[in-house]
Amino acid sequence: MGIKERRIYLVAIRKRYQAAGKTAKAAILDEFCLVCGYHRKSAIRLLAKGDRKPRRRLGRPPRYQREALVPVLKQLWLATDQMCSKKLVAALPLWLPFYERSYGRLQGELKAQLLSISPATLDRLLAPVRAAIPGRGRCGTKPGSLLRTQIPIRTSNWDITRPGFVEADTVAHCGNSLAGDFIWSLTLTDISSGWTECRAMWNNGATGVIAQIQDIEAHLAFPLEAVDCDNGSEFLNHHLVRYFSTHKPRKIKLTRTRPYRKNDNAHVEQKNYSHVRHLLGYDRLEDPALVPLINHLYTHAFSAYHNHFCPTLKLKYKERRGSRYYKTYYPPQTPYQRLLDSPELSQDQKDQLNKYHESLDPFKLKKQIERELKAIFRLVSVTSNVRKRL
Repeated sequence: MGIKERRIYLVAIRKRYQAAGKTAKAAILDEFCLVCGYHRKSAIRLLAKGDRKPRRRLGRPPRYQREALVPVLKQLWLATDQMCSKKLVAALPLWLPFYERSYGRLQGELKAQLLSISPATLDRLLAPVRAAIPGRGRCGTKPGSLLRTQIPIRTSNWDITRPGFVEADTVAHCGNSLAGDFIWSLTLTDISSGWTECRAMWNNGATGVIAQIQDIEAHLAFPLEAVDCDNGSEFLNHHLVRYFSTHKPRKIKLTRTRPYRKNDNAHVEQKNYSHVRHLLGYDRLEDPALVPLINHLYTHAFSAYHNHFCPTLKLKYKERRGSRYYKTYYPPQTPYQRLLDSPELSQDQKDQLNKYHESLDPFKLKKQIERELKAIFRLVSVTSNVRKRL
């Protein structure tokens, strides 16, 4: 008997089966299994279909208004650059006042649910709208051996309770080839607070690195105490050693990581993706005219957006149990919040930070970042088309 004939026979026998008593049902079931070759349990499910009441949902009733929450969460999640759920929970109290200012007030119950939501519930609600993660790019670290013996290897995390101890690294915007001239990004990350500053420069020569470090120093709310870098030639050179050793009003300590141990600079390595690659991608940027545009974005909107409104996780301690490591983190905070909690900053420094923070709106910063990115990539597209014609 073919599939079509079995379906016709099933429809004809189903009503008779559902109306029959227990004994008659057993006889009909035996006949149906014999004729069609079904397993007995499968036959029961087919014949009883439509006869059962819909099953009641087990467990407690839903606590959250999914239809009302998901559009708000999606808007906030995209505005925070697709932040993970643990960070997003910490960011919601910071962002909701600005969300209401831009998109209208939320109902009291809905707002209470947003402020009490857990990371696991956020993951479930946002699961349908999660974005794909882009790939990785090329490494532009060229070993510098000239001053290796003169620059000590950092063997500890310094005093991580004080701001001013930073890790430094560079990112090559070279596309698929490291040949020729192109733009590099310099990233400095404070270990204690997570405060991160980025700057663009044409190639990665010592002069450009020093100029951008000076510019970053002028915008930091705390003085630089020490800089830890990798073994690239952009850092291991006489110019940078001379600058740090003669720095006024006090010297800046310069240390380096162990060769081929990327995790020694884990704080800044993570920022290379979350700040630089996530913003500018993996395209080749080979037009010097892009440098001032990227630096304007890095210095103003981008720095304020990430350092004031994007919480980060900070490791509290790590322990090994058997063959596995278990990590415990402090509650997520923004770098701005950590600096306000730091006893190392004076009250005047905190007042200046707070005054600047009160003038910011994360949704306006996000729109400004998008506008400036469009201008940058419009110029990238023009440059690329001109080079193709040549």
